[in-house]
Amino acid sequence: MISRALNQKTAPNLPFPKFLDLAKSLGCVGVEPRNDLGRPFFDGAAPKEAAEMARQRGLRLLGLSEVYPFNDWNDERARQVQGLIDVAQAAGAETISLIPRVDGKRCEDGVRQRDLRNVMRQVLPMLEGRDVVALIEPIGFSGSSLRRKAELVEAIEAVGGTEQFKLVHDTFQHAIAGETEIFSFWTGIVHISGISDPTVPMDETQDAHRVLIDAGDRCGNAAQVRAFLDAGYSGGFSFECTDVSVQDSLNREAEIAASFRYLESAVTE
Repeated sequence: MISRALNQKTAPNLPFPKFLDLAKSLGCVGVEPRNDLGRPFFDGAAPKEAAEMARQRGLRLLGLSEVYPFNDWNDERARQVQGLIDVAQAAGAETISLIPRVDGKRCEDGVRQRDLRNVMRQVLPMLEGRDVVALIEPIGFSGSSLRRKAELVEAIEAVGGTEQFKLVHDTFQHAIAGETEIFSFWTGIVHISGISDPTVPMDETQDAHRVLIDAGDRCGNAAQVRAFLDAGYSGGFSFECTDVSVQDSLNREAEIAASFRYLESAVTE
């Protein structure tokens, strides 16, 4: 059985305590609360109160999402990153998520790498003395300023951030980027979701239509998860589904549970 986890994007309409109840009922090890659902973290509860709510249900706060676009650096972005770190530290959350710009700007070879490393050097001192790791998520879109995980790993090493930074492996983004290599040692969490409709192209237009994983999955989730387990990865596999058919389902708990079971069975075949 994999270490199940749940991103709040998959159940954005649930009040925070109900979201935690859902994760507990699904046998999750932890959750990823978000700040981009039109309301504050934890529905406004204090970070320590949110931490206690999670602990009472046997759950970890695996990470807080997100700051976007973190590598378009300015004073406001610095405040956002510092604020996210502060909330994570207060809540006992293990990580924060930083998302690169995907507007097609400053994507040129040499420019994007320099921007990324310069920003990471700005973030490093913010993490000093904190029990928080910054996760950076490569995005596979053609207009992304960080598409490849290999490029991120090189940057982590270049800035001396091997203790402070890890990456998010998103199975959908991995598929549309055409990547083959995984970096289990550098991975802080794996986001899982599927694209099952055989009639649509596998590109960024499907980002809003990521669903639960089933036999029709075109993202290769089973193979990706198997590769992580074979490499000794023991972190969470977190459902981050964006399609309203999942988010608004009246039978969501049973559907997510069935998808977890399908994936776990497919991984062992």
